[in-house]
Amino acid sequence: MSALTQRLFGEGVVARSVNGIFGSPKAVVAFIVCITLVLAAIFAPLIAPQDPYDLLQIDIFDARLPPMSEGYNGMLYVLGTDTQGRDMFSAMLYGLRTSLMVGLSAGLLALIIGASLGLLAAYAGGRLDAFIMRIVDLMLGFPTILIALLVLAVLGQGTGKVIFALVLVQWAYFARAARGAALVEVNKDYVEAARCLGLSRPRILFGQLLPNCMPPLIVIGTIQIAQAIATEATLSFLGIGLPITQPSLGLLISNGYQVLLAGLYWISVYPGLLLLALVFSINIVGDRLREVLNPRLAK
Repeated sequence: MSALTQRLFGEGVVARSVNGIFGSPKAVVAFIVCITLVLAAIFAPLIAPQDPYDLLQIDIFDARLPPMSEGYNGMLYVLGTDTQGRDMFSAMLYGLRTSLMVGLSAGLLALIIGASLGLLAAYAGGRLDAFIMRIVDLMLGFPTILIALLVLAVLGQGTGKVIFALVLVQWAYFARAARGAALVEVNKDYVEAARCLGLSRPRILFGQLLPNCMPPLIVIGTIQIAQAIATEATLSFLGIGLPITQPSLGLLISNGYQVLLAGLYWISVYPGLLLLALVFSINIVGDRLREVLNPRLAK
């Protein structure tokens, strides 16, 4: 069992997190919502009545049908259709899938990069620490959405480009959290023992320091995933995020917003409510984890 695995499972970090979540009714509801939405996104091709981006399954005569309407092909559109005749329920499932994929990918990559740099800064100290933290301060000094807008204005649309922009604006949060946690650990006996044994720097950083710095990183990661999903939705709503061939919840909201004043509320309101439920539930779970994993907030 690796040191990280032992720290997470053998010493009860995961068990403590799960028990802490189930100790709060609000967190339990949020956790159930999160799991339900994740499963719905994973099994979207099996749950969705149609593939909303397969032109052979879309009929333009079914466009703009209100909820609980029956189409010309006899299909019941529970949440109505959009301006192109796509089933809104199916489009929301596929949009949820894209939003979660982008948010999770960006959060994981930002965690890896930020945590690595934060641990290195705390362990090395001196000029390298000052250099890394000045970059972190610079990144955190600008609004997240502004940096993402500038990056995508240069790179253009695309899933990979959106993920890159989100990683660029999020890694600094993980770096600061990892450095703060590592500074508490770096002078402890087990780190000194690892140095005396001649362990390499990567083994000390990731085998010794990282496992003991995971609780705050788990909390930051949960919150930043929600932030990444919300930021991507904003970018797509503004038309510079994902292309129309890979729509997310933000793009669905944007499409419905254009006809909102015409009374076609369901095209933008339903994806908006789904996005709100997703981000809100992740934030509640992250906030509960913060209380559980931070001893000062345990009371």
